[in-house]
Amino acid sequence: MLTPITLVLLPGLDGTDVFFRPLLAALPGWIMPIVVQFPTAGANEYPDLLRLAQCALAETTACYVLGWSFSGPLALMLAAAEPAKVRGVILVSTFVRPPRSIYARLRWAAVTPTVWILRFCKRLPVWLSRSSSDRLRRDKTETWKRVKASMVAARIRALLQVDARELLMHCPALVLCLAGSDDGIVPHGNVDEMVCVRPSVQVRMIEGQHFAIYTNPTAAAGAIEAFMTELG
Repeated sequence: MLTPITLVLLPGLDGTDVFFRPLLAALPGWIMPIVVQFPTAGANEYPDLLRLAQCALAETTACYVLGWSFSGPLALMLAAAEPAKVRGVILVSTFVRPPRSIYARLRWAAVTPTVWILRFCKRLPVWLSRSSSDRLRRDKTETWKRVKASMVAARIRALLQVDARELLMHCPALVLCLAGSDDGIVPHGNVDEMVCVRPSVQVRMIEGQHFAIYTNPTAAAGAIEAFMTELG
């Protein structure tokens, strides 16, 4: 049996554990997950969240770090800040710069009313096309209730300014890039950029879109387990 090891999971824009739940259920028992959940009020810039993530590592001597979407750059920051603890970094459906160049030019639009409208428009088809017992509908409803649009807007503004290429290039840990095969939010060009910046990055594609680790948790867990087993 493999020695238990901690996996620290850093969430996407919602900042909660909600969309990690299927993955957590699919992970083998020797992987001990810790999900860092972001504050629902106050400062939510990357440096603020880095301090929060470092607190999660306080009792850990060795771990792997998974950063999903918004948290990819944060995972690299954590690896740089805690090189003695972080053995490997798993970048999931993420980026080192704003995932589309046009996004950075639209930073002015990342304000609470705009984000509220976008969230509503994205959730409306889910509410109309799925039953009240559907898992995705329930989970999206939960995040809607738990996370204010102002917090999502603050995180969007943060990601639109980020440039984590140097962090990736000099990351002291090995890096796995895990991406959905049909991600329209963070296109495959972001994977290509990460490989260009750091050719040693391992790349694994799984079937699915931006939420592939939620909709295809078995494949995601398999890729994560293989990476962590390889490094030991």
